[in-house]
Amino acid sequence: MNTSTGRSLKLLNALTVLLMLAFGLNSTLGQTMTRCIEEERRALVSFGSSLFHKQLPTPWPNGEECCQWKGVQCSNETSHVVGLRMPGEVIPGIGYEQSTMNPSLIELQQLEHLDLSSRSLTEIPHFLGSLSNLRYLNLSSTNVSGTVPVELGKLWHLLSGNSYTNAETLEWLSNLTSLEYLDLSMMNLSRVHDWLHVMNRLPKLRILRLGGCDLPAPIFSSPLSKSDSTLEEIVLHGNRLTSSIVQWLFNHGRTLFYLDLSNNHLDGLIPEAFGSMNFLEFVDLSHNLLEGGIPNSFGSLCSLRVLNLIGNRISGQLETLIEMLSKCTQNGLESPSSNEKMKPLSNVTKFSLLKVLDLSNNYLNGTIPEIIGNLSELETLNMSGNSLKGVITEAHFSKLSKLKYLDLSSNTILLNFHTDWTPPFQLDTIRLNSLNLGSSPGFPAWIRTQNDYSELDISNASISGTIPTWLWDGLSSKSCRINLSHNQLSGKLQNLSVAMTSFPGVDLSFNQLEGPIPSFLWEVTSLDLSNNAFSGPISSLCTRRNLANTLLDLSNNQLSGELPDCWTTFQSLLVLDLANNNFYGKLPTSMGFLYIIRALQLRHNNFSGELPASLKECSKLEVLDLGGNEFSGLIPEWIGDSFPDLKVISLRMNNFSGTIPSQLCHLQRTHIVDLSGNTISGGIPKCLNNLTALTKRDENSNATIRVPYTSGLGSSGSYGSVFYTESSLNWQGKVYEYKSEMNLGYVKCIDLSNNALSGEIPAEITHLVGLVSLNLSWNGLMGHIPSDIGDMEELNALDVSRNRLSGEIPTSLTKIDRLANLNLSNNNLSGRIPTGTQLLGFDAATYAGNPELCGLPLEDCHEEETNPQHGNDEEEDGFITRGFYISMALGFVVGIWGVLVTLMLNKSWRFKYFEFFSAVYDWL
Repeated sequence: MNTSTGRSLKLLNALTVLLMLAFGLNSTLGQTMTRCIEEERRALVSFGSSLFHKQLPTPWPNGEECCQWKGVQCSNETSHVVGLRMPGEVIPGIGYEQSTMNPSLIELQQLEHLDLSSRSLTEIPHFLGSLSNLRYLNLSSTNVSGTVPVELGKLWHLLSGNSYTNAETLEWLSNLTSLEYLDLSMMNLSRVHDWLHVMNRLPKLRILRLGGCDLPAPIFSSPLSKSDSTLEEIVLHGNRLTSSIVQWLFNHGRTLFYLDLSNNHLDGLIPEAFGSMNFLEFVDLSHNLLEGGIPNSFGSLCSLRVLNLIGNRISGQLETLIEMLSKCTQNGLESPSSNEKMKPLSNVTKFSLLKVLDLSNNYLNGTIPEIIGNLSELETLNMSGNSLKGVITEAHFSKLSKLKYLDLSSNTILLNFHTDWTPPFQLDTIRLNSLNLGSSPGFPAWIRTQNDYSELDISNASISGTIPTWLWDGLSSKSCRINLSHNQLSGKLQNLSVAMTSFPGVDLSFNQLEGPIPSFLWEVTSLDLSNNAFSGPISSLCTRRNLANTLLDLSNNQLSGELPDCWTTFQSLLVLDLANNNFYGKLPTSMGFLYIIRALQLRHNNFSGELPASLKECSKLEVLDLGGNEFSGLIPEWIGDSFPDLKVISLRMNNFSGTIPSQLCHLQRTHIVDLSGNTISGGIPKCLNNLTALTKRDENSNATIRVPYTSGLGSSGSYGSVFYTESSLNWQGKVYEYKSEMNLGYVKCIDLSNNALSGEIPAEITHLVGLVSLNLSWNGLMGHIPSDIGDMEELNALDVSRNRLSGEIPTSLTKIDRLANLNLSNNNLSGRIPTGTQLLGFDAATYAGNPELCGLPLEDCHEEETNPQHGNDEEEDGFITRGFYISMALGFVVGIWGVLVTLMLNKSWRFKYFEFFSAVYDWL
């Protein structure tokens, strides 16, 4: 290269740099020249003062050019504010930003775009109708109340309107003849019966979204004529629409490509006319009442990419449906969706570009053909919850290199892979629970090749042997949920040095694992090791680094020792279950730092001492189960005041003494109160009728008590719930586990048996009409059984045996037709057993130990034998009886004493009396 050439290149580079700098400078100058108008600046300041939270710094600092403020857009030509994009955000500890619309917004007359979505607004102000240039309005998810102001109808150029409020009419939309995009999702339109006619008066409308509006079925006052509609997208899910809406839809079939009518009341057959909507790409008719087969006309929907018919009553052959759709959609359909009663699965491989195949939760039977392995574009394969059978081999996955989601669970399928098989895919989700994972009993080796999954569920899959160490090594760098429960895994877990602080969840329950719990597992956010044979102390719990644990279930093991005193670092814990182990000693006071715990279950251990007062800080408790230990002292009064959400309290089989504190009557949400097997004395509180949850008959009661928890951190976290985790109930002479055998929503129980209670059964207890089980046996109760006990018509079990009750059995007891278990034995009851049908079904043991009780099923009651002579006298003169003589004698005595007392108190009468008898004597 010569000198002149070099100089030319340098000059060219210099010119290039100068041009670039000049362009950047001009661009910067152009931005700087855009200065907002002072009146509009002041309006923005006033508007922002009501828009931003007062506890946070304003994003619009003083002294800066307002056209550069966040969310503010100005016109480069006129400098007017033309756009405000200020969607709300969640503020930690506060919630969504609270906002009101200041009237100063009227000053922004050139405003075209206003987005205040996700802000907590109180109402839609009328002055918005004065913004004549507004073309886009977004008030979605703002929780505004009241009605839509009719002034919005003045906004002729409005292109989009989103709101979250109520409306009595949509007539205000009729003037928006330029409207192209309308989204009123979640607005309450339940009273707007003419909504469809309003939509027909919007000639330029392209996108209509009225999801979740509780829209009524449309009323057609006259037949609809063919329309020149421009509608491209219709979203009407979550309403009350019937099949009559189809008549209107067909008038827009020429341009429609997106249709969502899910969660409505469509019924009958799917109309053939759907086949005339040639441009349809997305059809969602799920969760309706549609039945019959798929119309043949669907074969002409050559643009169809997604078909969703879940939750209907569609029948017919799946093979017929797929062949029909394959006529012109071989390269289009993405997701033929699931239905009820779809049967054989075959010949789906014509769809070479199929990405999602989800046929879960149906009645599919037969086998999965090997040819499914040719779907090279498949990303999701979900066949769970069917009746599929047969053997799955490597051939079924031969070309599925893009597969990310695999769910074959809950079928009768055998996965038979060679031990050295390397799958062509890297899965994100593996769900193979309730399957047979191979003829080899060991851990599935092919899982070792999967390096990117976030969920592994191979529970109840007949896996035996030990858990390989490579499983934990491969997971240490992931955020993953793993479920190996309900298998036959055995052996000890090595204490590996792996980092699992972001590990969301591990479930190893219902296996045969043994030995100490390795410390690396304490880092797991939700950990379930229940129903194994783990042993030793859990002192290593205090060495953990993860402070976000939400669930810790170590129940039904052989763990021992005292509880470590480091619960101050478990302030995210929602469920702690240590039941059925060998722990002992006093409860650490640091347990009071479990501020948000919902379920605390320590039953069947050897804990002792009094309950620490610090537990009163666990104010979110719903389940408190301390049964089967050696706790002592008085039942704390603060239990009734500190746990307003408590649903289950079990202190059974301990050494509590003293009386039942009346504060327990404050537990208005409690379903189960079990204080049995202690040495509690005194009477039963009369305030039990304040247990509100027991005074209601819950015919539709939730069958479980759910304790929600999270497994994971931040956006990667998974949210779930424990269906109230195990506890026990003494029911009909047996101890049951709530989790597996009892439905807590229906079981409402009070058990005060095996104590030293005295006094009478309070009549107020009969107000607990929702009670299902009442056990007061083995106490020292006296008096009568309350006469209104028959009002407790939900009772299934009643046990008042081994007391000192007297009197007759109340006849109202015959009203309880659900009574299946009754024990009145070993009391001092007397009289005839009521002859109700329900009571006659119990055997003699129910009433045994009451010597003066008679009638079936005991001996018949015999009348007292009387003297025949007396019997004849009574027949001759029924008026003269023993009672007659007794009453006559009493009358004579009372009369004599009445005269004598009168004479003693009244002097003049006394003189007259003796004067009278003196005169009689003289006359005689």
